[in-house]
Amino acid sequence: MKKDTLLTHAGRDPGKYQGMVNTPVFRTSTVIFPTLEEYETRSGDDYKSVRYGRYGTPTTFALEEAVAKLEGGHAAVAVPSGLAAIAAAISAFVKSGDHLLVADSVYAPTRNFCERRIRPNGVAVEYYDPLIGAGIQQLIKPNTKAIYCEAPGSLTFEMQDIPAIAQAAHGQGLPVLADNTWGTPYFFHSFAKGVDVSIHSATKYIVGHADVMMGIIVTGEKHWLPVRRTVADYGYSVSPEDCYLALRGLRTIGVRLKQQMENALKVAQWLKSRPEVKRVLYPALESDPGHRIWKRDFEGAAALFSFVLNPVGDQAVTAFVNALQLFAIGSSWGGYESLVVVADIEKHRTATKWNPGGPTIRLHIGLEDPDDLIADLEQAFGKMGEA
Repeated sequence: MKKDTLLTHAGRDPGKYQGMVNTPVFRTSTVIFPTLEEYETRSGDDYKSVRYGRYGTPTTFALEEAVAKLEGGHAAVAVPSGLAAIAAAISAFVKSGDHLLVADSVYAPTRNFCERRIRPNGVAVEYYDPLIGAGIQQLIKPNTKAIYCEAPGSLTFEMQDIPAIAQAAHGQGLPVLADNTWGTPYFFHSFAKGVDVSIHSATKYIVGHADVMMGIIVTGEKHWLPVRRTVADYGYSVSPEDCYLALRGLRTIGVRLKQQMENALKVAQWLKSRPEVKRVLYPALESDPGHRIWKRDFEGAAALFSFVLNPVGDQAVTAFVNALQLFAIGSSWGGYESLVVVADIEKHRTATKWNPGGPTIRLHIGLEDPDDLIADLEQAFGKMGEA
């Protein structure tokens, strides 16, 4: 089945539930068994059968199955947040004395987790230039256990050559972990590009409606049990109600992403023409340095990008953001609503420098009419000019 058909049919079986189109919400903690033999059989180590509420219910399994099938992975596990997915995925592969390679452009909480939790526990964390590509081979050490990617980079949107990194990693027997929240299982088929463990903040596009916190980890068969056991050992669990909402959101991810990408391209092209804007950081634009890799590896682009202003003072930037009426100021993205944040990037870099020549602003383009969003940005530029 093609991906739009998968979105409609994966993770549901009406015949099991008296013809119900959607997998029902199963609320439970305790699961009871008719015999000791069945209890012992189902308490095995595959985590794919109903055995206890913390390990999942049919509602949970339906979501996990649908996401794994869409992305082309072996299996998936849902966790309480995107950061929980990051923490569990990394922790499954490193211990004291190991070496971990992490892209310098990663999501700031990923770096915080590495610095506050992984490094103090004896793991040598090394950040690398996200543009390194096959050159990652030179950084691999005898004690390197995994390579962590994020494409494009958080806030700055550098494209990583994941197939080249994967080829180098796999030549040394190393797994490639990748945050695929921006690409989504719909626009970037991680496993076909060499990724072994794909990480999602399902809070974003999978849920799609800004009303659920969730993470999802998808793995190939080889790495399924190490990751799933780590999730179990951390005690992570998600409610069946949240899984139901995430599965409902997933059904429409295709139409939402296509529309939001169309809106984002229109806004990004308009921003390129503005005298206040130095450059737009969006791989879907032909002018972007990462456009070639994006076009080769991705089937679309999220509606999240940044732009760099020509040099202005903090007061002018504040006036611009505060003047926006349709763009709400807030963290997260991936919902139906448009958002704006000012990106403070330099403090999150160690292997590379970020000096774009002006303030950096990140936008998420929602499902509003793009002409209205452009009009809102235009009037905010006017307020910035006055300031």
